[in-house]
Amino acid sequence: MQMNGVLGGFYRLCEWVMKLAYINILWIFFSILGLVVLGLFPATTAMFAIVRKMLMGEDDVPVFKTFWATYKIDFIKSNLLGLTMVVAGYILYIDLAFLRTTAGLLNLLYYPTLMVSLGFILTAFYVFPTYVHFDIKLLQVIKNAFIIMLMNPISTILMVMGSIAIFFLMTTIPGLIPIFSGSFLAIVLMWSSFFAFSKIKQNQEAA
Repeated sequence: MQMNGVLGGFYRLCEWVMKLAYINILWIFFSILGLVVLGLFPATTAMFAIVRKMLMGEDDVPVFKTFWATYKIDFIKSNLLGLTMVVAGYILYIDLAFLRTTAGLLNLLYYPTLMVSLGFILTAFYVFPTYVHFDIKLLQVIKNAFIIMLMNPISTILMVMGSIAIFFLMTTIPGLIPIFSGSFLAIVLMWSSFFAFSKIKQNQEAA
């Protein structure tokens, strides 16, 4: 039965909410299945892959089948990507902690390192959207995510604002964390990334 108008819109909204809840549960389950350390990044990749398809209009995407297939195929590659980002982030954190406690000339490096760390965090917002959207090598994923972040400030601002809004929503209603925390963030980051990706496509077509 096809529904139009307000009723149809409400039905599609409810369907999306249910799918996002299901995706979030799968994300948590498969993260735990990989003992968190090895399961988090493949599960996150699978979540972003499904969210991408939903945003591209593939409403009938088989959620579990697609999630499981992506999880298996990208298990090693996504772990390499995720662990690379974690190691890089940890090094920056150690550098900041060290520079903050030093005096003299070394202390002058604190604020430049802080700016690099901010750029790293903003680049991280684009890493998984870039990974699932483009068929490129791992190092190119990080490189392209950084370039896309620099060239698309509006998309980056939308990501930051959306992430802050989700943070306040989850802290205000903690019961939503196991149901929507990951999938809501994936929607915000993927939707914002599409603005940047569409601009890249337009530039490529113009060239």
